[in-house]
Amino acid sequence: MADLPGLRFVRPSDVETQVFDWGTIKWMSEPRVTDTTRFTMGVVLMQSGKGHERHNHPGCEEILYIVSGRGKQMIDIGGERWEPIVEGDVVHIPADIFHATLNMGWEPLKMVAVYCPPGPEAILRTLPGCRLIPPGRLPVNS
Repeated sequence: MADLPGLRFVRPSDVETQVFDWGTIKWMSEPRVTDTTRFTMGVVLMQSGKGHERHNHPGCEEILYIVSGRGKQMIDIGGERWEPIVEGDVVHIPADIFHATLNMGWEPLKMVAVYCPPGPEAILRTLPGCRLIPPGRLPVNS
């Protein structure tokens, strides 16, 4: 069997951290890390009281799995609809649909995000509000 490109076992210290004013993302499986071609997976930590603005991902579905914390999620299907989200919940966001997330708790809202197909994770890296921390380094407040 030939060696496949990309990592097969990925640790948080193996990947960069994307830092935003609302929290951080570590893309544990994306084309640059695992050479995936069909989906990406990242761990999102959204800070208390923070959220990200309404946005969409053209041509890309998203799944959010809520690991811990509590918040609310908006999906705009025939009008903005906000729903509470808590540990164990899954949110499916169809391609092209506008959505937003807010952390309503005192602790970080931890989520696993999956995009299908890959793409939005690369766009996030280029946004003006994104600061990149190299693999193995911890984000430092500035």
